[in-house]
Amino acid sequence: MQIYVVKENDTLDSISAAFMVSAEDIAYDNQIAAPYPLAVGQALLIPTDEENFQKREVYVNGYAYPYIRNEVLTETLPYLTTLSVFSYGFTPSGNLIPPKTDDSRLLHEAWQQGVAPVLVLTPFDESGMFNNYLISEITHNMTAQQNLIDQMFLVMEEKGFAGIDLDFEYILPEDRVAYADFVANVRAQASPKGYFVSVALAPKTSANQKGLLYEGKDYKLLGAAADSVLLMTYEWGYTYGPPMAVAPINKVREVVEYAVTEIPTEKIDLGIPNYGYDWTLPFVQGASKARTISNVEAVQIAIEHDAAIQFDQTAMSPYFRYEKDGLQHEVWFEDVRSLKEKFQLITEYGLRGMGYWQIMRLFRANWLLLADTFDLHRPIE
Repeated sequence: MQIYVVKENDTLDSISAAFMVSAEDIAYDNQIAAPYPLAVGQALLIPTDEENFQKREVYVNGYAYPYIRNEVLTETLPYLTTLSVFSYGFTPSGNLIPPKTDDSRLLHEAWQQGVAPVLVLTPFDESGMFNNYLISEITHNMTAQQNLIDQMFLVMEEKGFAGIDLDFEYILPEDRVAYADFVANVRAQASPKGYFVSVALAPKTSANQKGLLYEGKDYKLLGAAADSVLLMTYEWGYTYGPPMAVAPINKVREVVEYAVTEIPTEKIDLGIPNYGYDWTLPFVQGASKARTISNVEAVQIAIEHDAAIQFDQTAMSPYFRYEKDGLQHEVWFEDVRSLKEKFQLITEYGLRGMGYWQIMRLFRANWLLLADTFDLHRPIE
């Protein structure tokens, strides 16, 4: 595979001729719809006969809501090791709350394609909202904790889950050790049953980093407690923040550099965002709200408004500006160039693999680049 950046006056046919690759293959791999318009600065993945003989094996996880479109799910599963079903919640007494949409279809499709389904546990209450009180209660009330663990195992056995992912955020500093003990307790009871346990970690760059997102997450303790960890290396650019890259590689690298000092590299998965944001300018703190878009949609917006896509050499991320209805917009997203940078970081540090938040929107070029770069660890052959 090669990456080509579209220049002025390029057409799909001219690129096809230059690489001696069919225009249909380029269009399909990059999800370009007829009449095949292109944006200046757009990064295209070009299929070639060259084969990478020095691939290393990685674990690949994808998060999905139970209502994911079936055609997206079935096309994505061949590139995954595990499928994390988002999400189960719980009550203060430890009663498990299933997703509002039945997840049986996801588990069936996953096992059919040799992918291990994972039960994601998040502190969502009965209304489906995040509830910080639940974290304190379940980490300190051992009766409720054991009830939750028992109920998880019952559901996992009934439905066929292969593992558990603990996705707890905004843990209070005073619950730091208790939360790590909870993770360790889940793993101690899960391992004899053949289940694995992963834990999601906020993107810290030091042990004493301040902020509610960070203080309750102890990398060393959680790295020891779980079978694997996911570094949530995204959301620098986010819905309510100013325009910037969602996962700037310079910031991602800082997190990885700290993580490997606390956690064995063979336990670490790098978080990768499968989305971008469209901000209306000017940005006003407390008032502005970016719109979440797919990476494919971002390119379509650039084409529609004749905007040239730029590439930030520090963040190693694509972006552009356009005008609509008299208002300026700024868009940041991921393309095969930014993803290649993240793949190189995984290789450089010898990380276990990666986890995608989330796979609801198909980005075919990402999966093709992934398969060209790595060998996929499959739990079931």
